[in-house]
Amino acid sequence: MGDTDTFRILLVGDVSQVFLDADAVAQNRYEICDSISDAVDTASKSSFTAIGVVMYKTSKLESALKALRENCDARIILLAQMYEEPIAIKLVGSTFNGATLADDYLICPVEANRFKASLMLPQGGAETKTISPVTIDTTIEKRIRALEKMATEDDLTGLKNRRYILEFSRQIIECARATDEQVTLLIFDIDNFKHYNDVYGHLAGDEILKQAAVLMRRCCRKHDVVGRIGGDEFAVVFWDGGQAEPAGPEAERRSAADHPKEAIFIARRFRKEFEKAELHLLGPEGKGTLTISGGLASCPRGGSTVQKLFRQADEALLDAKRSGKNRIYLVGRPEKDIADIE
Repeated sequence: MGDTDTFRILLVGDVSQVFLDADAVAQNRYEICDSISDAVDTASKSSFTAIGVVMYKTSKLESALKALRENCDARIILLAQMYEEPIAIKLVGSTFNGATLADDYLICPVEANRFKASLMLPQGGAETKTISPVTIDTTIEKRIRALEKMATEDDLTGLKNRRYILEFSRQIIECARATDEQVTLLIFDIDNFKHYNDVYGHLAGDEILKQAAVLMRRCCRKHDVVGRIGGDEFAVVFWDGGQAEPAGPEAERRSAADHPKEAIFIARRFRKEFEKAELHLLGPEGKGTLTISGGLASCPRGGSTVQKLFRQADEALLDAKRSGKNRIYLVGRPEKDIADIE
């Protein structure tokens, strides 16, 4: 028996949307279980090096991962779509009986061969064993990860970039349309930003942008996605985050009202924090002068596609600018300015 025959991978769930090269799945002889219950039974009877779990939006996923942890010692890798990344990060950071619920996650679709190669890499930790005799060039793997980061993150602020925000929004809107949930988009920019750049210099302008990024991430929930989409323009995607939703009339009330209400609350809090921001490069007179203008739009009310949603939010932002700045307008409300909404 060859060395790689001892490297066994179990895949759980519908793998059709996970791998770019479906033929390689068969060539690598992955074992596949359709459900977590089947996977728990299989993993308890046979030894696996790693288990790849296709994520699905349900509150049962956490308990399913706990069941896997109780019945095997294999590495657990979450196979996530882009919009599921915040949930994957949360699960990787959660513990159960002294171990994390999952060891890592991958954004899919991914090549099957690369998935296997990444699992073969030696893992950190003093007690961790090298899980495969196959030698992988870690330098190449690090370069791939660095390129992925460059393709999805903004260099200056560390936020997600425009490409990521657009693709994430497209995916989450499709998911929300199928589950009758709501997605709210906030687009905002910094009032008179050119003035700060011209008067105080580009270093001060960069500090303002970085401060805005830090404050917005601090104000948002962990699963909300914050991005810089160009210049001094930012976007935040508010969504339900894969949390279990109540059933019946309570669920309808939440879908109709609470989600935008949460986005409004966060936007208000951010405005207050940003106005109080201390920016040393602006000097003493700089404190309390920073304001933002923005537009909030919700799907499906604001638009059923990512293009419509962005257009609605952008138009609301422009209306806020024309009306004197330092305000955030909500699409579809007669009050418009969120400061006037009870």
